[in-house]
Parts: sequence; structure tokens; C-alpha cells
Amino acid sequence: MYEGQIVKSVGGFYDVKSEASVFRCRARGLFRKQKIKPLVGDYVTFANDYITAVHPRTNLLHRPPMANIDQVFLIFSITKPTFSGYLLDRILVHVEAMDVDAIIVVTKNDIASEKECEAFHDYQKIYEDVGYPVIVPSEDDENLQKRLLPYFQDRVSVLAGPSGVGKSTLLNRLAPDLELETGDISESLERGKHTTRHVELLSVGGGSVADTPGFSSLDFTGIEMELVQDCFPEISAARMECKYRGCTHRKEDGCAVKAAVERGEIAGGRYEHYRHFFNEVEESRRY
Repeated sequence: MYEGQIVKSVGGFYDVKSEASVFRCRARGLFRKQKIKPLVGDYVTFANDYITAVHPRTNLLHRPPMANIDQVFLIFSITKPTFSGYLLDRILVHVEAMDVDAIIVVTKNDIASEKECEAFHDYQKIYEDVGYPVIVPSEDDENLQKRLLPYFQDRVSVLAGPSGVGKSTLLNRLAPDLELETGDISESLERGKHTTRHVELLSVGGGSVADTPGFSSLDFTGIEMELVQDCFPEISAARMECKYRGCTHRKEDGCAVKAAVERGEIAGGRYEHYRHFFNEVEESRRY
């Protein structure tokens, strides 16, 4: 019997890393009856090229299907595609719901217009004030590696964000030996082609990282209404002063969150996104 971590899953085969070696395994048929599907990131027991046990998970990501994640790098671009605070907040809700760390990395500042950069700087201050690290890579690869690689050490990371923002390009700059395929941007749609077709944990900076397929939408399946407010750290902190215990921070009197928005202590855009997401989860409960 051996133990290791699944680092790749393709066509019913699982590559399991154990110490310095990688073994290709299949899953026992018993897992199907138990409705257990081994995932990339799972720690497993295996023998004779078969996975015999999947160890308990600390967390689970449905899209892409992964387990035991320590942190998520949210990769967005200032331009082509244009930076979207709405989409970033939407993904952040899922990251916060998993209770893992989030690092925001923003690309393409070298080709963005002065107006686009100024607009992004307003966003940057908002997220830094909330407590998220916001990193804008320079064109110097050595400086980029110095700033980002320490985050990867001994951690399982996921790179997430819309297609076309340069996730694979960023990984190639951090670890040139990877030689990942990169795609072009559609000029008309400002969207990139999905160059990542499967989930795989790659060795970067003394840790493991998955370059995930790009996406532009996420639903809130499995996230309860009450949890949405806790997925906005500044709202979660302010709500402790609300007059009513079950305050949803939308129409109630004595709401400390709305008061904080009016004072400029909570960004109005983030608050509107919270309201939108809360209403979306509430609406989904009716069906």
C-alpha cells in the first residue's frame, strides 16, 4: 500500500504523485457504487495500480472538479478583456465560501490605456482595503517571480479567472520549463480561447498549482443566503452592529452595513453586488 496525491485525471486514469515518483492508476469499481469520484488534489491510498481509498477532503471545488485547495489566484486583466469587478466579486464569493485564501493578480497593465489604468487603480484600493493582496505584475520576469513564487511554497493553488487574461502565460513566466500552450484573443469578443482542457496539478515554486479552464459565469449552488454576507469581509464585520439579528442589509432600519456604505466605509459597488447575489440565491430557493 502506498499513499499520494492525484495530480492529473484524464479518461478514467489518475496520475498519483507519491514522494518523487508518479504512478498511473485506475479507481476501484467500488467507488462507483459508493458514489465517490476521485478528484485532482485528493490524497489517496493505492496498490497494484489501483486507488483503494480516498482520504477525507478539507474542501471541494465543483468547477473545475478539485479537492483540498489552499488558495486561489484570481487572474484578471485591465484590458482585453476589460476588468470586471462584478465577475471578480462573484468568484470571490465562492472562494470565501470555501474558506481558502485569495490573491488577486491583474495582467496587461502594459497595454492598457491611461484611462483604463486609472479606473483599475480605484478598484485596486477597494480590494486592498478589504484585505486582499492585489499584485500587478511587471514586465520583468525576475521581479515577478520574486513577488509571486513565495505564495506557492508548500501550498495547493488554483488559478481562476475569465479566459484570455493570461493565466497560462503567467505560469510560463513563473516556471518557463512548463511550456504551457497559450491562446489568442478574439478582437471582436475580447475573449480568449480555452487552452486548458483538463485539470492538472503542476509543480511551481515549491508547491502545486492548477491552471483551470476560463469561465465567465458561476451559479451559487450550495451557497445559502445567510452565507453570502459572510463572503464579503467588510459586510461581515459591519453587520455585527446591525439593530436586528436577522438583518439582510437591504431594506431594514438600523442597518449598520447600509450606514457604512453611506459613510463611504464600504464600497457602493461591492454592496450592490452583495445585494444582487443575495437576491439571486433567495430567488433560487423558490424553485
